[in-house]
Amino acid sequence: MGVVIGIDIGGSTTKIVGFDSDKRLIAPMCVTANDPVTSIYGAFGKFTEENNLELNDIEKVMITGVGSSFISKPIYNLDCEKAPEFRGIGLGGLYLSGFKDAIIVSMGTGTALVHAVEGQKPVYLGGTGVGGGTLMGLSKKMLGLDTIAHIDEIASAGDLSQVDLKVSDLSKKNAGLSGELTASNFGRVSDIASKSDIALGLVNMVFETVGMMAVFASRQYGIKDIVLTGNLTQMSQAKDVVEMFNKHFDVNMVIPENAQFSTVIGAAMSYFDKN
Repeated sequence: MGVVIGIDIGGSTTKIVGFDSDKRLIAPMCVTANDPVTSIYGAFGKFTEENNLELNDIEKVMITGVGSSFISKPIYNLDCEKAPEFRGIGLGGLYLSGFKDAIIVSMGTGTALVHAVEGQKPVYLGGTGVGGGTLMGLSKKMLGLDTIAHIDEIASAGDLSQVDLKVSDLSKKNAGLSGELTASNFGRVSDIASKSDIALGLVNMVFETVGMMAVFASRQYGIKDIVLTGNLTQMSQAKDVVEMFNKHFDVNMVIPENAQFSTVIGAAMSYFDKN
């Protein structure tokens, strides 16, 4: 068997990964260009060059993502197939986490939730428009920041007490809830709240919204394991939010290594998994 390549095509960013003949993961990479087609061929060329692959080494190319509609003919005459994105989300999340039954959360421009069980077809549960696009749009309008890296850097110096209303701010008894929990995002924005405080508040709002949706899904299906995937998982604040959910909501929420490449890994794996 030859190499199987997965390609996840975004608006201008393409992620690419491969599995060799022994089904071992070949280090994933990401390429950015001004348009999807340029990004696709740029990613493909860079990937094959860095991994010393010839075209005749490649058995199959599995394509997924919103930009897959731009592919109307085979890439370099290779055998190409479009992989359903939700299947990629499910398969990739299980592969990276090692779980056999989990809620997989894909945090992209918006957010999608999938219930994935080993050996079964992943099931799309729904999603929310709150995601990376929300964070980017609000940060650009409110803070003049339009890249995740800059938002992350500014937010690292933020103080949520200058922005969010906690349960402890409302009641000393807390009605059985931990006083650490957020009662209202941006519910107590201080007059002296800094740019960093606002940035952290925005990041926290997006992660808490997505996290609570995942908790609701986990309760509905009786599953404690939740896997966060997608580009937002690489933000510095992600691990703090995960720890908060695990502490207060009796779940096992994780961010696996290579979480930002989960969907493209799942797309490649879908060649082997026909469920």
